[in-house]
Amino acid sequence: MDERIKLSRIEERLDDLSYPLTRDDAATKLADVTILMADGEANLGELVSEVGSDSFTSSGDLYEELQNVMPVEAIGEPGQSEGDA
Repeated sequence: MDERIKLSRIEERLDDLSYPLTRDDAATKLADVTILMADGEANLGELVSEVGSDSFTSSGDLYEELQNVMPVEAIGEPGQSEGDA
């Protein structure tokens, strides 16, 4: 059964996994999870398969790695900055 979660719920979903965990195992366990983003969606298992680390000791480790492979659609308006204008 496919699971659809909002972007803001990724950390909670990662907390459901048992650690330590390899990248391949995490990708397999999250293959049926779709992330709903500001402008589109992505498969969480596929994103996990793209991270640089081979294993994770905690959900925080995995979440940090995911931040580096998230598509621009995950953060909203492309080209927008939180800095001063």
